[in-house]
Amino acid sequence: MPAFAANKNLLLIGASRGLGLALAEEYLKRGWNVVATERDAASSGLRGVAQAGSGQLDVENVDINRPEQVAALHARLASRRFDMLFVNAGVTNAEHETIADVSTDEFVRVMVTNALSPLRVVETLQDLVSPAGTIAIMSSGQGSVANNERGGHEVYRGSKAALNMFMRSYAVRHAGAARTLLLLAPGWVRTELGGPDARLAIDESIPHLVDTIEAQSGEPGLQYLDYLGRRVPW
Repeated sequence: MPAFAANKNLLLIGASRGLGLALAEEYLKRGWNVVATERDAASSGLRGVAQAGSGQLDVENVDINRPEQVAALHARLASRRFDMLFVNAGVTNAEHETIADVSTDEFVRVMVTNALSPLRVVETLQDLVSPAGTIAIMSSGQGSVANNERGGHEVYRGSKAALNMFMRSYAVRHAGAARTLLLLAPGWVRTELGGPDARLAIDESIPHLVDTIEAQSGEPGLQYLDYLGRRVPW
């Protein structure tokens, strides 16, 4: 059983469904206080979790692709401090599309949502995280350049590789800081994004992913890890 973490505070960006919603539920089970965001209340499971809970979950509305909404969230939370900021964002394009035939609009949609917006969220909200806290971002094993030996999912792969590069640049700019910085690969999970043929169920990924995060608490600098705590090659 995971240890009970009294008075720990998590700011979780992107928790409407899938891995994000499972993360919110897992941290609540472990005794954390969670502020979690949804983009569209109509398609979100967060409200039901909040209504069934014990007051440990607060739900906020934000679209990370709209910087003014992220700034407004910062203003609403300015008096609070968090032990961890976790940014979970991910969209993909049609599986058959390559760089040769993806439209510019679709390429921009995936790159902005998966790479640009998550780092803008980190830049905007970082001062809400305690100096020795954790900033984590949901990446993917498909963001590994070294591991790309089969191709496919080109635009999604490129967006996650870009995300990883931007986070490495962020880490360089904050070299010497005490915060733990994590890029996390949850594995191929059966979600709306992962699809029905994925190898892992959500409950085979998320509890292990949270264990991995907790094991790195207090370790400064950036690491790129999978859900079992194994290093992913850049």
